[in-house]
Order: sequence, then structure tokens, then C-alpha cells
Amino acid sequence: MLSHIDKNGNAKMVDISDKAITKRTAKAVGFIQMREETLNLVRSGHHKKGDVLTVAKIAGIQAAKQTSHLIPMCHPIELTNITIDFITDQKKNIIECHGIAICSGKTGVEMEALIGVSTALLTIYDMCKAVDREMIIFDIQLHEKHGGKTGSWLKSS
Repeated sequence: MLSHIDKNGNAKMVDISDKAITKRTAKAVGFIQMREETLNLVRSGHHKKGDVLTVAKIAGIQAAKQTSHLIPMCHPIELTNITIDFITDQKKNIIECHGIAICSGKTGVEMEALIGVSTALLTIYDMCKAVDREMIIFDIQLHEKHGGKTGSWLKSS
């Protein structure tokens, strides 16, 4: 049974009152593919809108901190850390985004990591859409989580 649905099929917030406070971490990954010229513009730092990756990193961090305002059944979480990092693949014209969320709390931080990555990639799209409307954001997914009652989980290959 889904935890956000009551016995009558109605949406509900999960009661975490009795859960233990533990260190919880989650890592999400996602990708954006673009034209070679667009990636070169991003990497060179000569985009007329500024440093695309720095703005995207800040946007991802900011969004992760606001997750409970965006996803209705998410609990507000006091994050102790959120990192957003990028890896560029020049051969495939892809920017890979990694987001890691950490807290000490009663519920996991998977959604915070996913929101951070999603928003960072959307920010890259927003800043580059004037020069490349064919960018593709894809494969945003959870790669691992640690902590809580269920312990650790790693994405299978």
C-alpha cells in the first residue's frame, strides 16, 4: 500500500512523529544534451547571460531547500547540506548533474536531491534556450539513499 494514501484511497501526509532521527543522504543524477556550440558556450563562460553552471548550481541548491513547498506531501526538512555538481561530456555534448542532499531527520531526502538536479538542469535549459531550443533533459533518477528504517539502497546498473 502506498504510504500517502489512507485506507479509503484519500491522499494524506505520512505521520513521522514516532520515527527516529538519523542521518539521511540521497544522490540523484540527471542529464542535459545540447548542440556542440551550446556546450562550448557554457564551458567557456562567455554566455551573454553569465556563468551558466554557477547559476544552475545555485538554483538547484535553492530549489532543494524549497522541496516541501513544491511537492504537496513532502515534509519540511532542515537540510544540513546539498551539493550540485556537473560533469561535461564533450564527445556526447552532455552535461551530467549530480545532486546530494543530507539531513539529520525523521524522513528521507530523496525528493530534495531529485528537485535539486531537476531545477539545475531546467536552469541550464532556461539560460541556453535562446541559442539551442533542441536541448533534451533526460534520465533524472535516484542513484542511492542511506539512513532511516530501510537503511541503504543503491540503484542497480
